[in-house]
Amino acid sequence: MRGIDGPVLSQTDLYLLNAELELNPILKNESNAFQLIFNLSSGQSSGYNPETRDRDIPFTQKDEPATLPRVEELIIITECSPWCTIVKNPQGVTLGDVITTLFKEYSEKMVTDKEFESLPPRQQEQLRRYAASAASTGNWGQYYSPAPAAPTAYRRADWLREKVFFDRLTQNRSYSQQRLGYYAPNIFVLALSTY
Repeated sequence: MRGIDGPVLSQTDLYLLNAELELNPILKNESNAFQLIFNLSSGQSSGYNPETRDRDIPFTQKDEPATLPRVEELIIITECSPWCTIVKNPQGVTLGDVITTLFKEYSEKMVTDKEFESLPPRQQEQLRRYAASAASTGNWGQYYSPAPAAPTAYRRADWLREKVFFDRLTQNRSYSQQRLGYYAPNIFVLALSTY
């Protein structure tokens, strides 16, 4: 992406200028040189070149701007969860800011009791089972000791169950308005996959 030296737009600037944002091709999953692999639950990020899919390559583009023109704030929503992730950087949101913030939002923040209770009973049970399974994964002690107690608190990543891989960001004006009650050019919809 070119134009890294341009101004960084505030939320007010975006509205006043009615600016359209060009999303970084890596976030749109349209880069010819790098396809992002990012797990919201574990925070692991790497990628691959579509022409050489047989090996992972490091995610060295973390300092690239997420959008052009650059903005101080991105708002990310997804159909897979009820939360709204706000990514902030006064110097302009970067690709690294996007993945770091998404990881923290989904791995460090917990599902509240009210959010859990809003789920139908079947989905509550699925969330319980998924969280218990995720808690015991990689725990070699489980083979030599009794099964660990089921968790009583759930990370937001548990809510997503197996759909924890970043697929792409898109703009969807009608979904943004339906979900948030308004639209802005810095609102993006996160698509997730199971890989």
